[in-house]
Amino acid sequence: MNIWILNHHALTPDMGGGTRHYDMAKELVKSGHNVVIVASSFHYSKLKEMREYGESKYLVEDIDGVEFVWLKTPPYTSNGIKRVINMLSYTQKALFLLPKLKLPKPDLIIGSSVHLFAVYAAFKLAKRYKTPFVMEIRDLWPQTLIDMGMSKYHPFIVILAFLERYLYKRADKIITLLPKAHVYIESLGVLDKKIVWIPNGATIKELEHSKQTVLAPNKFNVVYAGAMGVANDLDLLIDTAHYLKDRENIHFTLIGDGVERHRLAKRCEGLQSVLFVDTLPKDELLSYLFDADLLYVGLRDLPLYRYGISMNKIYEYLSCAKPILFVSDIDENIIELASAGTVVKGRDVDKIANSIEDYSHMSRAELKEIGKNGYNYLLKNHTISILTDRLKSIIKELKVGNV
Repeated sequence: MNIWILNHHALTPDMGGGTRHYDMAKELVKSGHNVVIVASSFHYSKLKEMREYGESKYLVEDIDGVEFVWLKTPPYTSNGIKRVINMLSYTQKALFLLPKLKLPKPDLIIGSSVHLFAVYAAFKLAKRYKTPFVMEIRDLWPQTLIDMGMSKYHPFIVILAFLERYLYKRADKIITLLPKAHVYIESLGVLDKKIVWIPNGATIKELEHSKQTVLAPNKFNVVYAGAMGVANDLDLLIDTAHYLKDRENIHFTLIGDGVERHRLAKRCEGLQSVLFVDTLPKDELLSYLFDADLLYVGLRDLPLYRYGISMNKIYEYLSCAKPILFVSDIDENIIELASAGTVVKGRDVDKIANSIEDYSHMSRAELKEIGKNGYNYLLKNHTISILTDRLKSIIKELKVGNV
């Protein structure tokens, strides 16, 4: 069967970032399906174009058997009107360009809510081709923006709220990445039987991925990898690095890009124990994660997390069998469930620093045992293969093609 996935920010391993749909599509291709992923190659975190279009408005590229259609969209540098224009450009091109391309007629269309306009395009295309429409909810729009401080009466929020309800009612199935999002969605009058939880996950890595030393030699290496935005609360990690600056054996590496990157780097000028690295292709990133002693993730205490989280970086961390330090007030987090590390609640630099020091005094065997707990939990619950099987169950229920 032919499956179209509309995800504005879908990425391939060479681009740096989460590769959920690429990974799941590869599994579907193994089962004999044809998958087309419709994306824009303007990177939402690096804020730069990742493909060369010339005079063309689109590119078609086969990547490991998955057909990517890249739509050229205008650049932006912040979360303002230019980013909205970028969203609308993607939506317009998806609606009017895709039918002109010689793509296999879809049997199923999935629209992923990195923003709702992309999901709307998926819905309209599903109507055009008379095929089932599946809505994937990655973030709850517009509730996320409201929780971040925007007024619910702002015209943009009002438009999104209308579009959200409109699409929920028309979706044949709703996939949510967040474990408790069904509570929010049901509050809008959506039937529970339409909602399926398929969180993020990771492919299983060889635990001896790389013996190459890429981090500071003869140090206890703490690594953060991912977006550097306000929600990631990386000031706490920088505060901790300053607090531990006299511990010469502890080194911090922060990998990624984002709106906070420049400011955070400025805070570390003259601090020898902190290194910033640009976003890396997945293979290179894994070399850093496998070479780390402790992996760090933090989240600011925001109302939007009351529906749970499903962060790509946590699953990538688990796949590398390394202990994880999770700084957040979120309950029922995967680190505790998997006994994969330590959770520090509250914005307490002393506690974070003490946890890092405690880990730095552990033996290699102790660190390995904690990391293996997380790896085994991932193996049982969150591999891409397991998650793709859940998607296949949706396809079967919708009676689409042969699964």
